[in-house]
Order: sequence, then C-alpha cells, then structure tokens
Amino acid sequence: MIRRQATPRDPMLIIRNADVYAPHPLGTQDLLLGGGRVLWMGAPGALPALPAVLQAGSEELDLAGARLIPGLIDCHVHVTGGGGEAGFRSRVPPVGLSRFTTAGVTTVVGVLGTDDVTRTPGELLATVQALREEGLNAWAWTGGYHLPPATLTGSVRGDLVHLEPFVGIGELAISDHRSSQPTLDELLRLAADAHVAGLMTGKAGVLHLHLGDGPRGLELVRRALDTSELPPRVFHPTHVNRRRALFDEALDLARAGCTIDLTAFPVEEGEDAYTAADALARYLAAQAPAERITVSSDAGGCLPCFDGDGRVCRMDVGQAGALLATIAELTGRGLELGRVLPAFTANPARLLRLARKGSIGAGQDADLVALDATGAARTVIIGGNVHVRDGVALRRGMFEH
Repeated sequence: MIRRQATPRDPMLIIRNADVYAPHPLGTQDLLLGGGRVLWMGAPGALPALPAVLQAGSEELDLAGARLIPGLIDCHVHVTGGGGEAGFRSRVPPVGLSRFTTAGVTTVVGVLGTDDVTRTPGELLATVQALREEGLNAWAWTGGYHLPPATLTGSVRGDLVHLEPFVGIGELAISDHRSSQPTLDELLRLAADAHVAGLMTGKAGVLHLHLGDGPRGLELVRRALDTSELPPRVFHPTHVNRRRALFDEALDLARAGCTIDLTAFPVEEGEDAYTAADALARYLAAQAPAERITVSSDAGGCLPCFDGDGRVCRMDVGQAGALLATIAELTGRGLELGRVLPAFTANPARLLRLARKGSIGAGQDADLVALDATGAARTVIIGGNVHVRDGVALRRGMFEH
C-alpha cells in the first residue's frame, strides 16, 4: 500500500518512554510518527526539536514504560464470515473493525473457506476494501477450499496479476473430507500459478493450504517438493497443530524450507492436538528455523467438530483475540517476548512481502501496539492513527454498535 510522505498538515504523534520490542528488544525509546510511518526512533530525550509548524499540530503519548510491539499480522481471517457446514443458518457474520483492533491486529489477510459458493471472491475483495477504508491494513487470498478455484478474472494467476489486494492463492483444502480431493498435478499447477504470478508482480506468490485431520496429512506437499522445481517457500500449510502427528510432519517441512502456520484455536484436555502456544514452544525448542513459522487466528471462521458421518456435532468461531492470548500464555511460561513475537509479526511480513510491516524502526509503517501488564492491547496505532486508547476502540466500523 503506497503512503504519501509527511507534510506540514499531517498530524505528528510523539511516543515517549516505550519499552520497544521491534520485535527484538531495544529497551526504552521515544518515537516520532508522521505520514503513516515511523519517522524517528531513539533514546528518550534525544528527539530533535520539531519546526514550529509541525510542533503546533503534534500530539504526545507517554507509555510510561509499557511494552510497544509491532502490530500483529493475521494471515488467515474470514473477514466475510466463514462457516456454513451446518446449513445456511451456520454462516458466520462478517468480522467488524474493532474486533481486530482491540485484539492488537493491524493487518489481516482474508480467505474464503468451505463456502466458496455463496461467499464469493467479489464479496471478499469488497470486504477487504471496506476494512481499508476504515483504517485497517487488509489483503486477501484468491480461491477457496475447492477446485476449480473461485476467481474474479477467470484464473488465479489473473487475479494475482490484475487485482492488487490478492497476494496468493488459498485456502485450498487438502487431507479433508470437505476438500475437492486435489491430485498432485492439480496442486502443482496451482502452486506454479502462485509462484509465477508472484514473480510477475513482486507479490508473495504463496499457496496457502488448509490442512484437515485426514491421515494423509502433508503427503501431497512432500510429493510436490520431491517432484517439481518449485521453491519450498511457495507452500504455506495452515492448521498444522490440529493433530500432533501432523505437527511433526510440518516441523520437517519447515526444515525443508516451507513456512508453516499454526492456528490459535481452543484445544480440549486430552484432544490429539496442540494449542498454538504448545506448538510454538515445541517448534522453538526443536531449534527449527525461527523465521519459518507463523501464527494466525482463523477469526470469523467456523471451528467445527464432525462425527463419523462427516456431520457437524458442535462448532465454535475463531477470534482475533486468540493471538495476543497465545503471546501472553507463552511469556507467562517464561519465554522471552522478543523470541515469541516474530511468528506474529516479522515472519508473516516476510512471507507476504509486506516490506514495511512486522517490525519497528525508522521508515517502517506506524502500525504499533502498546500492551498493558496482562498482555492485552492498551493502545493500538495503525498508519500513525490511534484506533484504541486505554483498551477502548476510538474507531468502529460503520455497522458496529
């Protein structure tokens, strides 16, 4: 997203006494924000005097030592609402702006899931544009669970090349009774389309894969890597913590060069799954490549449980707040915040080729979250604009009450 440079009419925001995690720890810093960017960052008291014309319109925010982190990047969100597996009444409503911002999420990537018939790419694109108009950073995956993929231009490559908000293809379902049961050749063709479109446009060019709990697991992805020239970075499997054996497979894929995605969904005691906190802790302890793991929320998506006949027996809905809750759980276990944060910030920014996001520094986008003592979002800034102050949303979507 192109942002213009600061002018004398732009409001300037000075942040003082922030304990900055960029995502690595930098200690106490002051920051100057303007024109949607971080213009300066340095030691407290070292900010040069501003010209009078800029100083008159500036605002100061003293964080008094609160932790300041990059805004969270949620790479798997059902912005239009997901669901639909238990009849039309089970279609989840769209997710409002403040549900993201109060959870510290400043960037989302929207997906279509099981229902890519009544939910369409056009609706997804319009919802992404609406969130942008409301101040959130938003992109989308083209396609959905099924083959042939749902598109706007007639091909996934065309969508990626001609429609700026689309950054990759997904979430294509594999190892799931709800999928189109894609063959290896079909998977390779979609991955190649994503890769080539990425080369043409400078976009991520990633194939985002929904993993079900089927016993085949990641077999198709392993075969794709073994039988093609495609780079491993093209494949981005998600929900890989839904079965413990699946997570072990994904760990091997990360070592082979893929980036894997954990989902921050609830896990019941005794269930054959890992919470996102458990899985990320295991991943880091295994000394797998630290840059090849992301965590997403599946916000707005249906989290169903199926019986032996493939019918929904119960369901829940993903929440954006699960990301900060996962971070708080991990730091509560004693893991360093700077070690945990990249999976929620710098890693998805790198994978999605969002060059000015996922970190804090001069020239980076001013997407920032100040945490309170419990790890909740106290202040949220997107593009230099304050969306949440003292935990209360100052901006809401047009239809939010």
